[in-house]
Amino acid sequence: QVIKCKAAVLWEANKPFSIEEVEVAPPKEHEVRIKIMATGICRSDDHVISGALVMPFPIILGHEAAGVVESVGQGVTSVKPGDKVIPLFVPQCGECKTCLNTKGNLCSETDLGTRAGLMPDGTTRFTCKGKPVYHFLGTSTFTEYTVVHESAVAKIDPAAPLEKVCLIGCGFSTGYGAALQTAKVEPGSTCAVFGLGGVGLSVVMGCKAAGASRIIAVDINKDKFAKAQQLGATDCINPRDFKKPIHEVLLEMTGGGVDYSFEVIGHTDTMTAALACCQCNYGVSVIVGVPPAAQKITFDPMLLFTGRSWKGSVFGGWKSKDAVPKLVADYMKKTFVLDPLITHTLPWTKINEGFDLLRTGK
Repeated sequence: QVIKCKAAVLWEANKPFSIEEVEVAPPKEHEVRIKIMATGICRSDDHVISGALVMPFPIILGHEAAGVVESVGQGVTSVKPGDKVIPLFVPQCGECKTCLNTKGNLCSETDLGTRAGLMPDGTTRFTCKGKPVYHFLGTSTFTEYTVVHESAVAKIDPAAPLEKVCLIGCGFSTGYGAALQTAKVEPGSTCAVFGLGGVGLSVVMGCKAAGASRIIAVDINKDKFAKAQQLGATDCINPRDFKKPIHEVLLEMTGGGVDYSFEVIGHTDTMTAALACCQCNYGVSVIVGVPPAAQKITFDPMLLFTGRSWKGSVFGGWKSKDAVPKLVADYMKKTFVLDPLITHTLPWTKINEGFDLLRTGK
C-alpha cells in the first residue's frame, strides 16, 4: 500500500521546510519502510539548506533517527514489522571492498557517492504534489514514514527509548567513534576538540572514555563550556580571547602540541588549525565536520612531512549494521549518557524553529 503522511519537504535552498502531505511507496525487494518515532537535527542537514552540501531538490532531509518497521519488501531477513530500528546513513552491504576490509566503514552503497538522492535502484519512494521527491543519505527521516535499503537499517533493543537512542544514528556515534575508532586515543594522552555541538561533545566523551588525561575544548561560544566540562573537558578556551592564532595557544598550553586533535565544525581554517596544533611528529588530527563544497585547503606540507597524520572520519569509523545495536546496548548498560546532548524536544511540525535554535548556537 502507498502511505499518505506528513513530511518536511525542502523545495529549494535557503528556504524554510514546508510541511506537506507526501505519498510513500511500499518497499521494493530488500527495502524496509519505517515509521519514524524520533529524529535529531544535525548540522549536515543545515549544510544542504545553505548549499554547503550540494543535493538535488525537492528533498526530504534528516538522517539521525529511530523508528519502528512498518513493512518489509521481498527478501528482507534482518528485520520484521514491529522491530525497533535505527536507519543508517552509512549502510553496510557486507560485500563491497570497504565492507570486507577491517580498516574501513564507508560502504560503497552510500548516497554520498554517485546516486545522490535516490535509492540503490536509481528511483525514489517519495512523491509530493505529483512530483518525485529526493531521499537524503538513503535515510530521509523528516517524515512520518520513510523507506530505506535493508543494508541501511539496524535492529536495536526493543526496550531502548527511541527519543534518546536516535542520536546513535549520527551525532553521538560520529563523535564518540572519531575518538575511539578513528583516532584510537590512548590513556594518558592530550586531546583538543574544535567545536562543541552535539558531535564535538560526543568526541569529548570518547576521549574521556579512552582515558585521555587532558581534553582541551575549543569554541567561540562560551555558553558551551559548562556542558563540555560536565562531559570530561579539562580546559575550555575561546579563540576570541587571544591575540595569537589558536594553534599557537594550544602548542604553548601543551608544551609542543596535543597527541590528538579533532575538527568538528566543517570550516577549512579550523581544519588547518587543528592539524597545526597537534604534536609535529606523532600527532594525529581527525576531520569530523563536513567540509564545505567547492572550498580548498592550502597548508604548509612541512606540517605533514615531520610526521603528523591527517585523517577523516565518517560515522565515527563504525561499521554501522554491526556497531549500532552494540552502541544501543552500551547505552542501556549506562556505559555513556545521551541526555546532555538533548537541549530541546519539539513536536516535529516545529522543525523550522529547531533549525533556528541550531543556527543560533542554542
